[in-house]
Amino acid sequence: MRTLKTLATLALSAALALPAAAQDDTLKAMVMLPSPEGDVGWSFTMIESLRRVQAEYGDAMDLTVITPIPEGPDADRIMNNAVADGNEFLVLGSFGYMNGGIQLAKRNPDIDILHASGYLTEDNFAPFAAKYWQGTYLMGMAAASLTESKKLGVVGAFAIPELITSINAFALGAREVDPEIEVSVVWVNSWFDPAAEQDAARALLSQGVDVLFSNAQDTPSVVSLAEEEGAYVFNLNSSMKAYAPSRYLGVVGTDWSPWFAEKIAGHLDGTFEGEFAWLGFGDDVLFMADYSADIPDDVAALIAEREAAIRSGDFDVFGGPLVDQSGTERVASGASMSDPEILGMDWHVEGVTTPLPN
Repeated sequence: MRTLKTLATLALSAALALPAAAQDDTLKAMVMLPSPEGDVGWSFTMIESLRRVQAEYGDAMDLTVITPIPEGPDADRIMNNAVADGNEFLVLGSFGYMNGGIQLAKRNPDIDILHASGYLTEDNFAPFAAKYWQGTYLMGMAAASLTESKKLGVVGAFAIPELITSINAFALGAREVDPEIEVSVVWVNSWFDPAAEQDAARALLSQGVDVLFSNAQDTPSVVSLAEEEGAYVFNLNSSMKAYAPSRYLGVVGTDWSPWFAEKIAGHLDGTFEGEFAWLGFGDDVLFMADYSADIPDDVAALIAEREAAIRSGDFDVFGGPLVDQSGTERVASGASMSDPEILGMDWHVEGVTTPLPN
């Protein structure tokens, strides 16, 4: 399976093949994120991916990191100030930055903006997201092979489609291995709240859950608690194995540098396009790493087969028949969900016991 090091090498090779900034004209870029950089998680991964690209441009690229910035008026003010200070390429790393960011793009057609997890576009405003569900399906298979209670739990940040699809795929993967598996969810309604995240994890563990999915938490709080309590755990974006050396199930990781390199090159040569980018295994952005050695060999082999089939397009994670948690058929046998349908998913599959918030 691909490692972060391998993907970084691919990303930098891509960057080298693209036009670099003129040596006498420094590209000023800014990334703004809702949580501290830390040593793991979403913000850390975004910043490190940009720094890999920056390393290829050397002195021709100046990167400013601004974090943590809550979504709201302060974020709008800071991104406006960044443009006033001469930044011409912005990466806005939170869903809640969308409205302010797209208005900024409309007012400043000479700048280009990347926006994480949103859906609005302009010629110079490109939203992007990861197909985490490709990896969480595989983690569901791994979790099902190790649970004794048949109860899996998810600590989720916000009930948005990006996270809902990740949970649904997790449940589907688990129930492929064991159809009796159930998945419970606690939403903390925050990208960064270590105390609330641990409280949510404790609540799940008290219900008999013995495998946890830390879904979009930017801290290792859930991961470290799982280690203390003897539950298996996995997370998104970057490896947190150091925080759970004996109970770490693995990571659905992201390395954004291939896509960042492409978009920065497009900005510099005038070919930037404001289309939505949904990035997965096939884009060298999503990867799996640090699988637990406790996963039985037969399940590990099946996981490897499934990953290969997802990469090739021979296996459809959301292929029918799919039934929601109320028993209603959502996808007929032999049918597939379109990208817009997946991107707008606002229902849970059978096996997820927690209703979505109203």
